[in-house]
Amino acid sequence: MIAIQAPEAAAHDVSLGTTLFFAGILVAMILALAFEEKLHAKKSLIVGLFAAFCLVVGDLLLPLPLGPYQIGDHMVKLPVYIPAIDWGVIAVILGAGLFVDVTARSGLFTWIAIKLTKVSLGDPRRLLWYYGLMTVVFSAVLNNVTAMIIVGSLSAVSLDRLGRTDKLLGFLLIEGLLTNLGGLLTLISSVPNIIVGAAAQISFAMFFVKSSPFVVVSTVATIALGAKLFDINALDTDEERSEAAKMVAGFDENDGIESKAFFWFGAFMLVAFIVAIATVSATPIISDLGMGFIAITFALVMLIRYKHEADEFYKGIDWDLLGFFAALFVVINIMEHAQVLALVGRGLERVIALGATTGTAAVLVAAAVVSAVTDNIPLAAMLAKIIAGIPMPDGGVRLASDPLWWSVIFGANLGGNLTPIGSASTLVAVTIMHKHDVPLSFVQFVKKALPFAAIQIGLALVYVLVFL
Repeated sequence: MIAIQAPEAAAHDVSLGTTLFFAGILVAMILALAFEEKLHAKKSLIVGLFAAFCLVVGDLLLPLPLGPYQIGDHMVKLPVYIPAIDWGVIAVILGAGLFVDVTARSGLFTWIAIKLTKVSLGDPRRLLWYYGLMTVVFSAVLNNVTAMIIVGSLSAVSLDRLGRTDKLLGFLLIEGLLTNLGGLLTLISSVPNIIVGAAAQISFAMFFVKSSPFVVVSTVATIALGAKLFDINALDTDEERSEAAKMVAGFDENDGIESKAFFWFGAFMLVAFIVAIATVSATPIISDLGMGFIAITFALVMLIRYKHEADEFYKGIDWDLLGFFAALFVVINIMEHAQVLALVGRGLERVIALGATTGTAAVLVAAAVVSAVTDNIPLAAMLAKIIAGIPMPDGGVRLASDPLWWSVIFGANLGGNLTPIGSASTLVAVTIMHKHDVPLSFVQFVKKALPFAAIQIGLALVYVLVFL
């Protein structure tokens, strides 16, 4: 893999006052996003302006790595904000979204949605369970962004067919929250898992054995609570069930299929896409190129069918979402250089010293709260380094089963369910809502997601402290 190596930053420390100043900027950005609707501004513009401000002030106050950058054996001059962006994530969002949009033209998603709807016999609650479980599985074998794009598209189609679009908000929010639970199922389901797993030397099999009981219980609790809070009920009377069964029986899953050949090609490509994403880390050459390469390549192959009108699909790309993420990565990068995350880490180090039970619980909650408003990847890396450096009372090595490791893993993943910017998949869920005229502001998301996040984090605390 070709690495981009940043130049050495200027040799001076960042003062506490400077760190607190940048922490204030981060808080101000979060508040601006919270009042997005009142500001009448898109997320990409809000965060983009903060990114520009951070870069200017950062150049004045911080030892930023301004370049040139070493890529392989070559020195390349790049603006500091280019390597700050995680282009792999941007490529996954762009490629997966484009792939889903083109594949949808084959009628495949409509076919799957109608098939599932028929199996559910038109019962909304049963359909919620089917889609919820599918979300967790897809998030475990794919990445949570791709899972949310695919399942969210299916949900919109199914509920539209059933005339239940009033339930779309509940479906999409629950699915968005479940993507982060699915991300806890395997070692490779999320980047924080990989980072902490490597530091703690947790094997793939051990990770699955340790995390799967929690994921199963939390998934059931999340879907059950979602059905209650969003009033997604089972059909009560025989008349309702009979009417719904007749309605779904009249659905023809072949309605949206214009070409059988393209339909089967789309089905093959979807399966191949899932397999390619799931096995990327074990595939020679492709593992170096990453998931973003796979997503964009599959999208381009699908676009061959519409080579004369490819620009129509480009117009449908969610540029606001991509711009938001690019700007957010820049802001987080500046916060790292300003030692904002390091300041949080020093505070958590003192918390860990409180003792096995109190320290572990506090780390999990703190990791969840911080992950809700900032990138959980550098946070997980920082906490893994801190925990690895804390000596054991007996002078031995901290075992992979130590609850502290798992408090970071659970906290970093579940914190994404507290706010719409806490994870890429919850932000994608909100974007799909807006696409289907189901608006949900930052504050509204927090209010609706808080009960779910509280239950999930509470279950995680019990599980880590009692069963691990």
